[in-house]
Amino acid sequence: MAVFELVQGSSPVILAFPHTGMLVPPEIWERLNDNGRLLADTDWHIHTLYAGLLPNATTLRATFHRYVIDANRDPEGKSLYPGQNTTDLVPTTDFDGLPIWKDGAAPAEGDISARLEAFHRPYHAALAAEIERVKALHGVAVVYDCHSIRSLIPFLFEGRLPDFNIGTNSGASCDGAIEDAASGVAQTAEGFSAIVNGRFKGGWTTRHYGCPQEGVHAIQMELSQKSHLATETPPFAYDAGKAETLRIYLQAILTRIETAAMALTSKGE
Repeated sequence: MAVFELVQGSSPVILAFPHTGMLVPPEIWERLNDNGRLLADTDWHIHTLYAGLLPNATTLRATFHRYVIDANRDPEGKSLYPGQNTTDLVPTTDFDGLPIWKDGAAPAEGDISARLEAFHRPYHAALAAEIERVKALHGVAVVYDCHSIRSLIPFLFEGRLPDFNIGTNSGASCDGAIEDAASGVAQTAEGFSAIVNGRFKGGWTTRHYGCPQEGVHAIQMELSQKSHLATETPPFAYDAGKAETLRIYLQAILTRIETAAMALTSKGE
């Protein structure tokens, strides 16, 4: 059972997909309740949305579902947003605050430890190895963490989420040129809205790996699902027309980030 899919590229940019996987082992599936089995909090079709936009980029995709264990959470279980509603390393509820496990079947400490070893750590070992490989090629590496979420989730945030939600841990996870490359496109994208370091400032991946002073930059892009899905409810169908419009801007963002990364290399970072 492969817990991640890796395609190595020659670009300084690494595209990471921690939440598009649908793998739920049978013994875990049996413990999910009917609500949990909807797998509603998947980052639907995001790997399809980004496919081919930066041909030389490395891609790393977790194959397991976030209900098994969340690859974008601190392995020690620390909250990314203290004092705000969020979900755990192994979620006990969905994004609406509703239970996802059968009564008495919620994961215990031993379950969480086992899933860390079987899923979370192998994914991040692969990501760390790719960062080192890409940095050895270019002197710099950029982790672009690819996400999506429903545009309306009162349990997590007020109002409607912008289409482009750029997170750089308030500027700490990447050089300003990387942030500007993304925000410059997103904030002028016709028909779309954008924000930088709003509700989503970057998950554990962004915060853990982003170390600009060491030549490793990390940025998270959280897209509202209304920007590329026909509906944000089941069956969560991909809207090819919407997606093609969005892909124009995403390609521009990735191209500019790659150019900015190479410029940092020429400066000796």
